[in-house]
Amino acid sequence: MTFLELNLNTPILNALNDLGFVNPTPIQEKVYPVVMSGRDAVGIAQTGTGKTFAYLVPILRQLKYSEQKHPRILVVVPTRELVLQVVGEAEKLAKYMNLRVIGVYGGTNINTQRQVVYNGMDILVATPGRLVDLVMTGVLRLKSIQKLVIDEVDEMLNLGFRPQLMSFMDSLPVRRQNLMFSATLTDEVRALIDSYFYEPITIEIENQRTPLEQIAQYYFAVPNFYTKINLLESLLSNTDEFARVLIFATSKQLADRISELIEPIFPEQIGVLHSNKSQNYRINSLERFKNGTNRILIATDVASRGLDIVDISHVINFDVPDVPEDYIHRIGRTGRAEKTGISITFVNEPEMKFLSEIEKFMNRDMEEKPLPEGLKISNVFTDEERPVLFDKDYIGKPKGIAESQGAFHEKKEKNKKVNLGGPGERKPRKDKPENRGVLRKRAAKKK
Repeated sequence: MTFLELNLNTPILNALNDLGFVNPTPIQEKVYPVVMSGRDAVGIAQTGTGKTFAYLVPILRQLKYSEQKHPRILVVVPTRELVLQVVGEAEKLAKYMNLRVIGVYGGTNINTQRQVVYNGMDILVATPGRLVDLVMTGVLRLKSIQKLVIDEVDEMLNLGFRPQLMSFMDSLPVRRQNLMFSATLTDEVRALIDSYFYEPITIEIENQRTPLEQIAQYYFAVPNFYTKINLLESLLSNTDEFARVLIFATSKQLADRISELIEPIFPEQIGVLHSNKSQNYRINSLERFKNGTNRILIATDVASRGLDIVDISHVINFDVPDVPEDYIHRIGRTGRAEKTGISITFVNEPEMKFLSEIEKFMNRDMEEKPLPEGLKISNVFTDEERPVLFDKDYIGKPKGIAESQGAFHEKKEKNKKVNLGGPGERKPRKDKPENRGVLRKRAAKKK
């Protein structure tokens, strides 16, 4: 099937032609008629399969010109980067249409965004927190929303946005179309669908447990952090093969630490992306990576969802995520748009159990690669890597506790003594004050 067969109007077809898109992906082909019908829909597909265009194309096809200020389409996504990406994709598709698309997100001046919202829009793309903030100020009203799109909803719930989702969904018009798109369908996501969707049609493309076929997956068994740094330096030195590399780290601190150690070796080639960086820094790092100014981007899992960079040659997992789905999202940043990609994972001994869980989840074994010849193996362990010797199973019980006989036991000999009286025993007084009156009366009668 081609886009010409989807009954699209000329402005959208011209925009797709400019982008070089001829054939819709399976998720785009199957979602289009459902969205056009007005039914609620849930789209489940792997990352990199074109979910963003799957909802944008039919939405723009139905959206007519209007001068009203309040948004008619609301798209909610988990991260600022995804806001910018969806806005960019919508603007490309609406290139020959007179539509207003704006994005709002946290980490920037809310007063500036209030003014942008006040000026009016047709499509609003927002993160949950900033959306609720703008609604609370009164400048943003959701009474005109016709279609609600929640993209990457499972990640939104993982990030703790459930209260914000509940808050704004309860204030939306009852008569609206709900569209939800995600790579995984968890129990929490199902609960959300049951609460707010009306008889939705579920469209699932391929088994979510299967990674993209065009990604080759390897791993290196590496003993510790500093050997991982040495291996990373060795791989990145091959600039021809490792042309554009996305490196994932589990924590923000680890991402910064990796950057500090390899930046002197590869100056002006590295960007860092995580939530502790300022919004401008994050936007610039991502843009420099996209346009090829920076060859290397070090990121936390904030970059594992939704970011569409077609020509990433390698994804390197500096550590192994403890949730298999997170691994799938990470490697999905390469091998996009029918191109091949390579995923490399560094695994130390404690992380082997996570690797096994990922392989079981995918129903596929990863190939182990031998460490490069001449690689320096470090004997230095970080504080986090040093074994903990004095744990509760190692040191045993203190002596007193070990010899204890429990709560019910025979008394010791010294505690068996019975008080039989003695010099120290208190004897009752024969003439207590309260008996003196009685004694006087007895003496008087004898007289």
